[in-house]
Amino acid sequence: MSSRAAGSVLLHHLGPRVFGPASSAAAAAPRPLLALAGGGERGAAAVWVRLQSTAAAEAKEEAAAPRGEEGEAAASKGNAGGAVAPKVEAAASKGNAGSTAAAKAEAVEAAKEGGGEKSPAVNSYWGIEPSKLVSKDGVEWRWSCFRPWETYKPNTSIDLTRHHEPKVLLDKLAYWTVKSLRAPTDIFFQRRYGCRAMMLETVAAVPGMVGGMLLHLRSLRRFEHSGGWIRVLLEEAENERMHLMTFMEVAKPRWYERALVLAVQGVFFNAYFLGYLISPKFAHRVVGYLEEEAIHSYTEYLRDIEDGKIENVPAPAIAIDYWQLPADATLKDVVTMVRADEAHHRDVNHFASDIHFQGMELKETPAPLEYH
Repeated sequence: MSSRAAGSVLLHHLGPRVFGPASSAAAAAPRPLLALAGGGERGAAAVWVRLQSTAAAEAKEEAAAPRGEEGEAAASKGNAGGAVAPKVEAAASKGNAGSTAAAKAEAVEAAKEGGGEKSPAVNSYWGIEPSKLVSKDGVEWRWSCFRPWETYKPNTSIDLTRHHEPKVLLDKLAYWTVKSLRAPTDIFFQRRYGCRAMMLETVAAVPGMVGGMLLHLRSLRRFEHSGGWIRVLLEEAENERMHLMTFMEVAKPRWYERALVLAVQGVFFNAYFLGYLISPKFAHRVVGYLEEEAIHSYTEYLRDIEDGKIENVPAPAIAIDYWQLPADATLKDVVTMVRADEAHHRDVNHFASDIHFQGMELKETPAPLEYH
């Protein structure tokens, strides 16, 4: 049978049902698939499409059933997890609280051991830990600005009256430069030797640093040794700074004295820097005369303490450890040590200037290391 004949037969039988009025029962009745089987190629295609759609729908429903079960199981697990999460959070908060309490307990114990003083601990990626040092008595070292092996006892029997007589023009220029600076200092501070000492030390700590720095750079440029003079000059600067740290415990500078220090230090640093570049022998001679004036000032300081004009208070703790003084040392002992230090700085700088006057360089003469 041709496709055209099959189509006319199918239309003849199905036309009234499709295009005519159909009852509700007939409309609700399912179409017999076998009635379409003899409808040629188009009928076969329609049957095949319907079978495929039905099979796909059934497969979809079957696949959805286990997924629904899995979803219910997952939902129940999620609910269980939601119930567990607060427990985990509670446990974590308890752990944090426990660690915080332990840290607080450790901090309290550390404060008790340290006498109530706070000792900050630094956590570093680089693994550098501060070394724990003890003094000769076995007591834990409390200073970080100097170490136990850097303490010393200066020779207080040094000749305090030694003076370099200015003979050549350069020496006279250095001498009168220092003398001209003493007059305004006497007018400003008068007999307030505590503040005067602080002012003096802020200036006296500059030459050693400048000289040591310039010698250091020269050594690098020329690929040569310095004869130990870099170390000597830098130790001089550090010693003068320790004088300042000591007198900071004795006298408190006023605001205008701090402002004066800023101005004087700025001017003196640059002036001494240029002077050392031009003539090291002149620069060292100036420092030698400055130290002579310092000896004179500290002698006047001691005289006022002995006369009772200045109270002979107990020595600061930093001075006792730095100069290895007895525990009952007083301000008089501190000033005596500082004056001896200034006398040694006087000798070192006049000696350095003499080396230059003799046409030599500092590196040609061994530096007076450990000269206290």
